[in-house]
Amino acid sequence: MIEIIKADRRHFSDLGWLQTYWLFSFSSYFDPHNIQFGSLRVFNDDIVASGTGFPTHPHEEMEIVTIVLDGEMTHEDSMGNKAVIKAGDVQRMSAGTGLTHSEFNLAEKPVHFYQIWIFPDKKCLVPTYDQKTYAVGDWQNRLFPVASGQGVSGTVTFHTDATIYRCNLEAGKEVIHQALADRRIFIYLTDGHIVVNGQDLSVKDQARIDMDELLIIKAQDSSDFILIDVPSG
Repeated sequence: MIEIIKADRRHFSDLGWLQTYWLFSFSSYFDPHNIQFGSLRVFNDDIVASGTGFPTHPHEEMEIVTIVLDGEMTHEDSMGNKAVIKAGDVQRMSAGTGLTHSEFNLAEKPVHFYQIWIFPDKKCLVPTYDQKTYAVGDWQNRLFPVASGQGVSGTVTFHTDATIYRCNLEAGKEVIHQALADRRIFIYLTDGHIVVNGQDLSVKDQARIDMDELLIIKAQDSSDFILIDVPSG
């Protein structure tokens, strides 16, 4: 089954300094029918204004992946990490038994990023951090893994049997991904127009896929999207 969720069904919150779309229940938004998708718990599409950000706050028992699309975010955490996350960067925190961190946009323009939370396969892990920089061309016309817990070389690592891919397809190009019976596939279209096994996705639409067959993803226009392959449970 492929469920297409249109862009206007996302939950939008405008806090002034933060404009965010929550694709799953988060913070003040709660929908008992939209808690998670397999091991995928959170997908937030955030824009943070210049000179603002998230003050120090805690996390635990979650794999937290941040993908910056435009701008930059300054990160500091209780593990002693201080880093600037820029466009093309992918950051991962394994919150494990507990950590605190802050994120501030100290640049002159807004920062646009995705924050993705995935449940870990094991609890009580020691908190850890990972970050890598990728070139935009890395995911041109192919599904390119940027974060994974499946032993994929060259990725930001995390502690779940899952993989996060980026892809930018030129118009007319296609990619193929094998969906398995015990897996769930999540797609979020950043830009463009794609067709997934005959079903259309426009800008900011999402597909939640629970099926056992090849996924054929074809771009009608130049398109950029995220694909996340996670365990069903």
